[in-house]
Amino acid sequence: MDYRTFYKSLKLDFELIQKSGFNPYYPAIQSGLGDPILIEGKEFINLASNNYLGLAYDERVVEASVSVLRKYGASMCATPVASGYPDFYTQVEKKLSKFLDLEATIIYPSCYQANNGIFSALVQKEDMVLIDHYAHSSLIEGIRSVGCKIRPFLHNNMNSLEKILQRSTNKRQVFVVTESVFSTEGAIAPFKQIVDLCDKYHAIPVIDDSHGIGVLGNHGKGILEHEGIKDYQGIYTASLGKALANMGGVVGGPKILIDYLKYYSSHLVYSTSIPPSVLGGIDKVLDIIKDEFSARSKKMWEYKHRISKALRKYGFQITESTTPISSIVVGPSLETILISKKLYENRILSTPFVYPSVPPNGGKVRLIAGANLKEESINHAVQIFETMQIKA
Repeated sequence: MDYRTFYKSLKLDFELIQKSGFNPYYPAIQSGLGDPILIEGKEFINLASNNYLGLAYDERVVEASVSVLRKYGASMCATPVASGYPDFYTQVEKKLSKFLDLEATIIYPSCYQANNGIFSALVQKEDMVLIDHYAHSSLIEGIRSVGCKIRPFLHNNMNSLEKILQRSTNKRQVFVVTESVFSTEGAIAPFKQIVDLCDKYHAIPVIDDSHGIGVLGNHGKGILEHEGIKDYQGIYTASLGKALANMGGVVGGPKILIDYLKYYSSHLVYSTSIPPSVLGGIDKVLDIIKDEFSARSKKMWEYKHRISKALRKYGFQITESTTPISSIVVGPSLETILISKKLYENRILSTPFVYPSVPPNGGKVRLIAGANLKEESINHAVQIFETMQIKA
């Protein structure tokens, strides 16, 4: 086909946007993640970002990033394997390793690249990967790129997982992949049970802790601390752009694994290194979490409980979340967008999930209240939920 025909084939489906009169995606935010945020010159309560501990706009984090920016400049203009690996990169990786209680870690430009890159580097076609039915697309796409056998197991269902493991003992290597916190519903994986099953059947566990790091555990160290897992020998990934308030992705595990990825993971080897200023922000956030996690976590959980309680009181069905995520269960995609639109009209920014991000008629509107939000913002949000209440 010629280029005109090709570009016409890229037609987008705007039916939902046309029917709802609202596009909730790509909002042009005109401020940092303080409270309130600005959109189209108007003040909004931000219940959409993953800024769990409220540190993304913290002055100390900003100043730490600026300080490193002044020393190293805007970019190293190279991949880590070439000349894009300054001494500060190593320092932050060691700090992350200690924080997570892992032998070694490496920082990728994004967790999406990390989740893609580990499978192309480590998994072979004759291997098998078992993955939770609700796992993130970055994990699924990374596995599919290898061309190996993929078997989904029922969501957080250990009987389903063990039955598949029992039938997979003839494979060269089996990997079991899941998330710590499933971001659209707020459920936590029974990861200790998964690790135990992997030990039993000689499989390698892979955990994406993106919504767990900085959130779960008594000290915010994530799923491994939350589940009491010591000397973890599996593969660990997490985003540094959620509770850790910066960007990038971390991969952790045994040192031999990280050393191998440094030379054989194309998503790392051929990507320009993460900016030094971002590393400065990560470094400072780790310090703040060490000193302030208890207080920030307490406020984060208080806000979550107030929001969830109010939503239930005013007739909304929400997921049974054991994390700071409160998700309104809506169902049809159009109704999901309309709930998000109503919130937006009342100056609350939310995150709607519709098919294909969730199953058909599995639409949800996610709300996350960061610890930086003001009491008056939470009070106002509760008042808005009352005006939107669903009549029995």
